[in-house]
Amino acid sequence: MPITALRGPAEVPDLAQLYAAHRLALVRLAVLLVDDLATAEDVVQDAFASLARQWGRLDDPRAALGYLRTSVVNNARSTLRRRRTARGYVPPDAGVAPGPDEEVVVAEEHRALLAALTRLAPRQREVLVLRYWSGMSEAEIAETCGISRGSVKSTASRALTALERLMEEDAR
Repeated sequence: MPITALRGPAEVPDLAQLYAAHRLALVRLAVLLVDDLATAEDVVQDAFASLARQWGRLDDPRAALGYLRTSVVNNARSTLRRRRTARGYVPPDAGVAPGPDEEVVVAEEHRALLAALTRLAPRQREVLVLRYWSGMSEAEIAETCGISRGSVKSTASRALTALERLMEEDAR
């Protein structure tokens, strides 16, 4: 007997009956929405999985079919949004790979920066390394070094000024 024909409190369907009676109709609905059988089956499976998680909390299990239909439509919409986003994604242009001469220049600048960094005061070096190489926030650096956030800011500012001066001296 189809679930929609159930009447009265004694005839509340269980999840297996609901699945057996309505899975194919829901897959047909999903196919019409997403235009792909495999995706439609996934959409319906997700709807039933969601219903199974909510089953004990349903106010009226006889309303489960409506819940499933709504869930299938919403899942199909989400799937279509993800498809549209994926189709619209244009990867960033990698551009032209740097030539050997550019690589040498970058490597030399990197070496000069590291050399100048070693000549900074230890606290300044710590703050710059934690901030720019480790990507830590001011609060995280303050906690790590045992100093205040204000000290982190002033130390970083002084360290950048000193680093710039050291690199200019080395370039002469």
